[in-house]
Amino acid sequence: MQGVPVRAAEARNFVHDLLHKIGSPVDDLALVDALLVTTELVTNAQRHGGGLTGFTARVVEGCLEVAVEDGSAHCPSAASPRTPGRDSGATGGYGWPLIQRLARSVEITATVTGKTIRVILPL
Repeated sequence: MQGVPVRAAEARNFVHDLLHKIGSPVDDLALVDALLVTTELVTNAQRHGGGLTGFTARVVEGCLEVAVEDGSAHCPSAASPRTPGRDSGATGGYGWPLIQRLARSVEITATVTGKTIRVILPL
């Protein structure tokens, strides 16, 4: 992919095309997981991370590696528990635990301008 995707859909399309070009079939569930994780990472960088500053995706040893860079040093966190029946006005916070559950590994590295989140997903 040339440059940084403007929207999560662009990153998702890149990953979709990448996984269809690797020469060996990718399980449907693994494809859906890869697209979901890619979308979550890019959306989180745009919404909560000070903007997306870098994106890479590649297949390494039968796994998908996705790296997303953003402009914030703050690490993602899960949603805080909500009281049933009470609207706290808070939304979101569920994507990060989902990413952690689906990925084989998650690594967060501080950069000069923010952080990089690198995930490895089994194919």
